[in-house]
Amino acid sequence: MELEIKKDERIDIIPGSDLKIIQNRKKFSYGMDAVLLSGFSSMKKEDRVVDLGTGTGIIPLLLQSRYKPKKIYGVEFQEEVANMAARSVHLNNLDEKIEILNMDLKNIPQVFNSNQFDVVTSNPPYMNKGGGIINSEYNFAISRHEIACTLEDIIEISSFLLKNGGKFFLVHRPHRLVDIVYLLRKYNIEPKEIQFVHPKVEEKPNLLLLKCRKGGKPELKFREPLYVYNEDNTYTDGIYKIYGIDKENTND
Repeated sequence: MELEIKKDERIDIIPGSDLKIIQNRKKFSYGMDAVLLSGFSSMKKEDRVVDLGTGTGIIPLLLQSRYKPKKIYGVEFQEEVANMAARSVHLNNLDEKIEILNMDLKNIPQVFNSNQFDVVTSNPPYMNKGGGIINSEYNFAISRHEIACTLEDIIEISSFLLKNGGKFFLVHRPHRLVDIVYLLRKYNIEPKEIQFVHPKVEEKPNLLLLKCRKGGKPELKFREPLYVYNEDNTYTDGIYKIYGIDKENTND
């Protein structure tokens, strides 16, 4: 299969790795939240994994690079974006390890049986219905707002996919925390560890990372907060570590 790079597309090197990813200059590109979720997640080599709302495939690529699980499926609703993700997988010679599925995640029960996966990850749209101004560009709107799927859809499907004791990893906004916990318990997934991400030490968190377990016992542990920037606007050591970048060899 010959790799096609389309108009307005570019090939980027994923920081801290030898992996390449295709992105479109005019479309929604991956952000730090996806990288943070990949670093926060954990899995074993024999695990089967699903990433819901995979976008251009950044999370499956990073998970395969970090943990080398047996198989990762990336589910993406947008055909053009899913095609980019599939081409990035091929670009990195990972076709046997990662499979991109262009489909509505609500149709997953037509493709997979229940209780089949060890890990589910998701970096979903953060804005609920009626929250914020919706971008006129459909690709940006569907990536940021609950248009194609809701938070409840993601959690319900995650519960369907996971084995009892399986792990669910989520990155989201702190203001949705009550909704998240309510829905997790509704679908028999228990939040087990949480980490808040702050732009700087004295600023409020703008992201949260959550590790959950299907059928888990109630007990939520708090990890140390993660700060993105130092006071001089350089990245903190914690961010360099997650990205796998040698701080001494950067110009930051």
